[in-house]
Amino acid sequence: MSRVTFNRKRVKLKKLLGIRARLALLALILVTPLMLERARSLEDTRAKQIAQATQEFSTIARQSVQAQREIVSSVETMMKSAAYIRASAGGVSRSCDILRASMQVELPWIRSMSIVAGNGRVQCSTLPSLVGVDLSDRSYLKKAVETRGFVFSDYLLARAAKLPIMTAAYPVAAIAAGEDAVIVAGINLDWMSKVMADLGGRSGVSAVLIDSEGTVVAAPFDQASMVGRALDNVPLLAAIADKAIGSDQATQSISFIAADGSKRVVHSARIPGTGSRLIVSLDEAKIAASINREIRTVYLQLAFVCLFVLLGALIAAERLIIQPIEMMAAIAKRFGQGDWSVRAAKSRLPAEFFPLARAFNTMAAELGQRERELVATNDRLTVMASIDMLSGLANRRGFQSRLDFEWMKAQQYSSELSLLMIDVDHFKLFNDTYGHPEGDVCLSRLGETLAGVAAETKGFAGRYGGEEFCLLLPDTDTNRALQIGEMVRSAVQNLAMPHATSSHKTVTVSIGVAGATPSDMQRPGDLIEAADAALYAAKHRGRNAVVEHGFVRMLDGVGKIALAS
Repeated sequence: MSRVTFNRKRVKLKKLLGIRARLALLALILVTPLMLERARSLEDTRAKQIAQATQEFSTIARQSVQAQREIVSSVETMMKSAAYIRASAGGVSRSCDILRASMQVELPWIRSMSIVAGNGRVQCSTLPSLVGVDLSDRSYLKKAVETRGFVFSDYLLARAAKLPIMTAAYPVAAIAAGEDAVIVAGINLDWMSKVMADLGGRSGVSAVLIDSEGTVVAAPFDQASMVGRALDNVPLLAAIADKAIGSDQATQSISFIAADGSKRVVHSARIPGTGSRLIVSLDEAKIAASINREIRTVYLQLAFVCLFVLLGALIAAERLIIQPIEMMAAIAKRFGQGDWSVRAAKSRLPAEFFPLARAFNTMAAELGQRERELVATNDRLTVMASIDMLSGLANRRGFQSRLDFEWMKAQQYSSELSLLMIDVDHFKLFNDTYGHPEGDVCLSRLGETLAGVAAETKGFAGRYGGEEFCLLLPDTDTNRALQIGEMVRSAVQNLAMPHATSSHKTVTVSIGVAGATPSDMQRPGDLIEAADAALYAAKHRGRNAVVEHGFVRMLDGVGKIALAS
């Protein structure tokens, strides 16, 4: 009996061991090919990962250059708007008020914006402490006046706050000849360093932004100690200082041996619109060491997976890992497509994903708010660049944009398009008699009158320049345009603004009318030329008159435009 009992127990033991062995063998069959393939893949991709790491930092560097370029571009746009305000506002006090109002929504990288007089002293500024400061010795100010263009300075200390800044200058003379004022903006270097944040905190990587003289003006926060130092005093980058500063190339790559004996690769890229360069230095040895550590870590992870979690992972991965990751990836994809309204539902995620879900939701809210602010700022800048401050109508730029749009629309639907060119009669004599302030009042009232006529006739009114206005009339033939022209002429004369030097004793206007049905053989400029010709004829007929001048493009041997009155 004892022998039978022993045999039964041995059979049970074999069955138990057989099941465990088969499970272990199955696990080994499943995991071993994976481990072998993973090991081979890691070894094969070792060199590729080094190259990819170099490419990654090169891409981040290009993105940083692009972000810096966008900062410079936004600064230039703001300064051009400020210059336009200074040129058209009609006085320092008024232009200063408009400048301060336009800076209520500040760009974070603009520390201040000022108007500097021809003698180099600050007339007004968004920082009151800068008013009266003498900047006449600043080289960037002299260069802006000399070149009549946008200038970006090198690294310097602010005269009032004694803080390190870079400064941009744009002369008002670039917009209005004869103006000697210059718009000056102080650039916050801390913000430039923030843009480079992705280049910081990486082992074996050094990144700096230098000016044209080789001074470090920005760096990631973990390398902030380099700001203000000359590049040839930075140990890891001193060897390439002369090549980086003196290069005329937009981008370049240099390999060299640093002072510590490490082999480094340097990528250099110029910031468009400035003399500054972004320099990123990579230590190949440290990058390779990091990758080797990652490979060893992967080996250990694979071993532990083989021993402890393989079977459990196969069962739980789909529900606890794969599905949440796919959900977060889908949300991230929608973020990338610009849908900031999507949110991660924490009720459908494991507790471990709650912090990530909160981070996604916070990021979506912040990005949505920033996008709305950027759109609002761009809208304000667009309006400022297209509106004449005196008359309240569209300026020449705004009018030209509307003319191009209405021309294409009329061409698409084969409809007629008419244009009124309106000029104030003897306006120079009016200014000489009553003074420029009264002249501005006169133009302002004419703008109000034209705006009213435009609203009534569904037209588009603008100030073409000086005392010349225009009224664009979509879907309107010349007969109706003549009637509207007479309406404008009568409305202006009925304003009864005194004009002692005019034969009519009141302010009057001469109006040229032109109309066309746009085609491929015509251009918007032809309509303007025809209306100008009609305006010229109206002046020669005694002024205070409305004259029509139609035009037809005639194709002949020389392809000229025949104007028929």
